[in-house]
Amino acid sequence: MRFVSLLRSPGFHRAALVVLIAAAMTGTAALAAWFAWTYTAQRDGMRLARQLDLRAQALQGMIDRYRVLPTVLALDPQLRQALSQPPEAVDTAALNRKLEQANGATRVSTLTLIDRRGIAIAASNWQSPISNVGVDYRFRPYYRDAMRNGTGTFYGVGVTTGVPGYFIAEAIRDASGRAIGAIVVKVTLDTIEHAWDKTPELLLLSDAHDIVFLSNRPAWRYRMLHMLTPTERSALVATRQYRTEQLQAAHLYVLDRGDDSTGDDGTARVRIDAPAMSGTWLMRTVALPDQAWKLRALQDTRGADLAARTAFVATLLAWLPLLLLGLFLRQRVRLARLRQRSREELERMVAHHAQALRSAQDGIVLAAHRAAQGQNASLEHLPHGVSVVDADLRVVAWNSRYQQIFRYPSELLEIGRPIEDMLRYNARRGWLGPGSADEAVQRRLDHLRNRQPHVHERELPDGTVLEIRGNPLPDGGFVTSYADITSYKASARDLRTLADTLQRRIEESTHDLRQAKSEAEDANRYKGRFVAAAVHDLLQPLNAARMLLGALRERLAGDERALAERVDQSLEAQDDLLASLLELSRLDTGALQPKIESVPLSPLFSGLAAQFGVVAQARGLRLRIVDTRLSVRSDALLLRRALQNLLSNALQYTRNGGVLLGCRREGPHVRIEVWDTGIGIAESKQVAIFEEFRRLDSGIDRDKRNAGLGLSIVDRIAKLLGHGIVLRSTPGRGSVFSLRVPLAEVQPVPQPSPRTGDTVAASPLSGSTIWVIDDDRDSRDSLRTLLEGWGGQVHIAHDRSSALVLHDAQSRPDVLLLDYQLGETLGPDLLPELSTVWTTLPPTVVISGLREPGLRERIIADGLHFLPKPIAPAALRALLTQLLLANRRNH
Repeated sequence: MRFVSLLRSPGFHRAALVVLIAAAMTGTAALAAWFAWTYTAQRDGMRLARQLDLRAQALQGMIDRYRVLPTVLALDPQLRQALSQPPEAVDTAALNRKLEQANGATRVSTLTLIDRRGIAIAASNWQSPISNVGVDYRFRPYYRDAMRNGTGTFYGVGVTTGVPGYFIAEAIRDASGRAIGAIVVKVTLDTIEHAWDKTPELLLLSDAHDIVFLSNRPAWRYRMLHMLTPTERSALVATRQYRTEQLQAAHLYVLDRGDDSTGDDGTARVRIDAPAMSGTWLMRTVALPDQAWKLRALQDTRGADLAARTAFVATLLAWLPLLLLGLFLRQRVRLARLRQRSREELERMVAHHAQALRSAQDGIVLAAHRAAQGQNASLEHLPHGVSVVDADLRVVAWNSRYQQIFRYPSELLEIGRPIEDMLRYNARRGWLGPGSADEAVQRRLDHLRNRQPHVHERELPDGTVLEIRGNPLPDGGFVTSYADITSYKASARDLRTLADTLQRRIEESTHDLRQAKSEAEDANRYKGRFVAAAVHDLLQPLNAARMLLGALRERLAGDERALAERVDQSLEAQDDLLASLLELSRLDTGALQPKIESVPLSPLFSGLAAQFGVVAQARGLRLRIVDTRLSVRSDALLLRRALQNLLSNALQYTRNGGVLLGCRREGPHVRIEVWDTGIGIAESKQVAIFEEFRRLDSGIDRDKRNAGLGLSIVDRIAKLLGHGIVLRSTPGRGSVFSLRVPLAEVQPVPQPSPRTGDTVAASPLSGSTIWVIDDDRDSRDSLRTLLEGWGGQVHIAHDRSSALVLHDAQSRPDVLLLDYQLGETLGPDLLPELSTVWTTLPPTVVISGLREPGLRERIIADGLHFLPKPIAPAALRALLTQLLLANRRNH
C-alpha cells in the first residue's frame, strides 16, 4: 500500500517527469555528438589518406630517381675492368676520382665499388676520414642480394659513416655473365625528413620489422611498433642495420577501425602510451611493396572531439526554448492555482480579522463609554496613545499617553470637544507637515467622515516617529491609536549604517587580500628567478675554479696534490649546495611541473646502483639493489632525484654495514624503501630532519658534509607528486625511508644491447683538435688550460660570429665543446650553420650550468652529449677519451 501511495504522490510524478526530460536531453545530445564525431573523423581520415598518398608518391619518386644510377654504372667498362684484375693491379686512385666525380654530378650520399670478396676497393668519400675504402661489406644484405640476384636494396645506418641511408646495389658482371662485384649507391632521406618537418601530421616510416627509422618527431625514431622475435633480433645484429642505436618499444593500441578500413589501408583510431601522447589519434597506413616499408600518418582527434562537444552543447541549447516554454506554461498554471488559493485564504483572514477588530472596537467603545462616565482607567493600561471620536467627530475618550505624545494643555481636552480643535492646534504648531493648515485639517476630517481604516507613519518636529492606526467603529465614530516607534526607526537606521560599513570594509579587505596575494605571488616568482640567476652566475666562476684546479692538480705531487684534492672536494660541496638551493627554489615557487607517466623501476634502480656503487665502495660499505619488474605512476626525473637524496643521506650517516634499495607491492601502490645500518634517528628528531639546513650531530667524520637540504628536497618532491613518505628508525641500528607511489600497468621494457665502447680505458688526448665555444671568459680560459695540459690543440670562440670565423679558418675538429647559453643565443642552434661544410657533425659535448628539468634528456635525444657545470675534470677527460676512441674506430 505504501508503494502504491508513493506512485500516486505528486512528488513522484514530478521526479519521474524530470528524469524523463533529462534522459531525453542527454540521449539526443549524445546521439548528435556521436554523429558529429563520426562525420568529422571520416572527413579527417579521407584528408589524411590523400596526404599519405602524396607523401608515399614523393618518397617512391625520390627512390626511383636514383634506382637507375647503379644500373648505368654497372655497365661502365672501367669499373668492370678494375673488378676483373687482381686487387694489387687496380688503379684505386683513378677509381676513387671517377666515383667522386659521378657522386658530384648525381648528388647522392656515397658511391662504393665492392669486389667479389666483399671489400670496398673504391668510394666517392675516399678523402673523408670516414672513408668506405677497405671496409668488408659481405655481411650487408644489399651486397649478398646483388651478387646472387643481380640487384639488392637495404636501409640501415652506415658502418663507417654512422649516417643512415637507403642502399641500392647492382651487380657488375664479366663477359661470361658472372657477377664479379657490385656498385652501391647510398641515398640519404634528409630532404624527405626536412619536408616532413613542416607537416602537422605525425609521419612514421618503418621497415620490414616494423621499426620506425624516419619520422618528423625525433622521439619516434628507432621505435619498434611490435616486439621483435629472437630471429628478427639475430638478423638485426648480423646485418648491423641500426648499429648501436637503442631500439625502444612504441606502445600503440588500436581502439577501433573505421567502416572503410580493410587491413592496413583503412583509418584506425589508436591510443599511444609510449612515447606518451595525449588523447586518441586517427591513423592511416600505406605499404611500399618495393622496399617492404610501411608509411603511416597520424592525426589527433581533437577536431572530432571539438565537433562532438559542440554538437552536444548545441543540442542541449536547442532543448532550452522547449524547456522554457514548458516551464512558462507550468508556471502560469501554478500562478492561477496560487491566486485562487490566496483569494480563498485572504477571505478567511479578512473574516477572522474583522471579527477580531469588532471585538477590539467593542472593547475600545466600552472603554470610551466608561471613560465618559469618569472611568478613565479602562484606557490607561494601553502602552500607546488612544483617542475616540463619535459619529459627529467629537472627542468622547482618550488616555494620558495620548495627551503626553501631543502635549495638549488640560483645558483643550474635554469630552464633546470637536476633534477639529485638536487638529488645528497641531497645525498651528506645524505638526501636520508642510502646506496649507486648512487643507491638512480638512483632509483629515474627510478621512474620518469616510470611515476608512488607515496605517501610516509621521515624524513630529521634535524627532518623534509615530505609527498611526485608525479604524471605524460599527455604530459610527472612529478610534485612533498612536505608537511611538522612534527607537525602532533609530535601530533600523543604525543597522543599515552598520551593514553598509561592514560591506565597505569587506570590499576593502577583499581588495587588500587580492593585492597582497598578487604581490606575494610576484615576490615568489621574482625570488625563483633571482635564485636561478644567482646560482647560474655563481656556478660560472666555480666551474672555472674547478677546471683550473684540475689542470693544477696534474702538475702537483705528494702533499700538494692531496691539498689540491681537498680544495676540489670543498668546491664540489659548494656546487652541491648551490644546486640544492636552486632545486628548493624551483619546488617552492612551483616552477617544477611534474610529468606523470609510467616509470619502470628496474632501469631506474640500475642507474642508481651504477651511480652510488662507487661511492659506497670508497666508504667501505655495501650497496644492494633488489631488482623488480614493477612500474609506478610518477615523474621519472623527480622520483630519481628523491631516491638519489635518500641514498646519499643513507651513505652519509652509515659507518659500517651497508645500504639496501628495494620495493614492495602494497595493494594498488608500491612502497620504495631505502634501508641503512647507520646511526639511526631519535623519535624527537624525526620531524626536524625534513627541515632546511637540519643535520644530525652524528659524530661521523667525513671529508664532505652536506648542507642539510637533501631530505627537505625529498619532502617537497613527495608533496608535489602526492607520494607519501614514511620514516622508521631505531637509534644505533639504522633507518628505513619509504616512498608510497601508485602502481602502474606493467609494460615490457626493451633490454639495452651491450655497448662495447663504454668500458674502454681512458687514453691520452694528445694530438686531438678541440674547439671550445663559451661566452664566459673564465670558463674558456680554464678549459683551454686544462685541455692543453692533456696534450690537446684548443681553439676558442665566444659567440656566434667568432665561431663562424673559426669555422671558415679551421678544418673540422675532433671534438666540439659548446656552452648551452651563448648570450641571447642557444649553443645547439649554431650547429646547423657550423655543419654546412662538414660531411658529418663532430662529437659535440654541450655544457651548461642550468638545472632545468629535462635539459639533459633533450640534448641527448638530439644526438649530443651533456656535462653539467661545474665540470669535473675526471668526468670531462673520461668522456673526451671515449668519444675520440670511438671516432678513431669508425675511421
